[in-house]
Amino acid sequence: MYRVLLYYCYTPIEDVEGFREEHHRLCLRLNLLGRIIVAPEGLNGTVSGRTADCEEYMRILKADPRFAALEFKIEPSEAHTFQKLHVRVKPEIVHVGLPEIKPYERTGIHLSPQEFRDMKDQDDVVILDVRSDYEHELGRFKNAVTLDIENFREFPDKVDELAQYKDKKILTYCTGGIKCEKASAFLLEKGFENVYQLHGGIIKYGLEAGGEDFEGKCYVFDGRVAVDVNSVNPTIISTCHHCHTPSARMINCANPHCNAHVPLCETCGEKLDGACSEPCQQHPDKRPYDGTGTYPKLSNNYNPEQGLLSYRAPKVTS
Repeated sequence: MYRVLLYYCYTPIEDVEGFREEHHRLCLRLNLLGRIIVAPEGLNGTVSGRTADCEEYMRILKADPRFAALEFKIEPSEAHTFQKLHVRVKPEIVHVGLPEIKPYERTGIHLSPQEFRDMKDQDDVVILDVRSDYEHELGRFKNAVTLDIENFREFPDKVDELAQYKDKKILTYCTGGIKCEKASAFLLEKGFENVYQLHGGIIKYGLEAGGEDFEGKCYVFDGRVAVDVNSVNPTIISTCHHCHTPSARMINCANPHCNAHVPLCETCGEKLDGACSEPCQQHPDKRPYDGTGTYPKLSNNYNPEQGLLSYRAPKVTS
């Protein structure tokens, strides 16, 4: 049996390069696959691995005083949900262009999934989705305010559009909670006074509150692409990009120059050979379509033990 771990922790890390090397070796030893970002402001990752390896990984991280408050969102899986391992150093653990904003010093009030569920329908509350277009088009909370952004780094430019809600309680949410830490901190910096965030994000809300009133599916950044969250009153709100029938099946356009994240039903997926449109289907650089609509990025997969090489964890049989 495998597990998928989603986590982040805003905490100062002084020697980011040294930590990255050490952490990469740990992941290699435990045969974990996934994407991990190390930055001066903290750690962010989604990894998959065998249950025992994930347990050991969590134990080691939690034993480090810097990550004592770290919380893992844990989901079962039948196999690895990643094909490769990346451990990278970046300026921020989620790119928004606000390295001066330090959520470990000041951020919105954390709400548990149960507290969020109890508050979300109150008259003086606005639910704010801080994710990108392709994410909230696939699934979002009922009555949520969404922003027209292709990437989270566009969020600061959209804050002026939220001025009409300054007298309300703003409940922010995202996939796992990491974007809300920066978003809610930035809202406080801009003069919003009553700012909250769904602690642990949509994933934890699904695990602990049944996902009630989350409409559609949740976009995730691993091989699963879209996951069910709502076991109370589930719906599908997205439609096929081509034929417009209800569909929660997400793909990346097979044309790498487009690479759009769009819902595409299986019938249209076969008809267009994984492309989002007929012009993209005819593009000479179109990638082969294997029915999944996912295309892992090529990487030199730096291995701290051996330099640059193509690394894949060894296959483990049950």
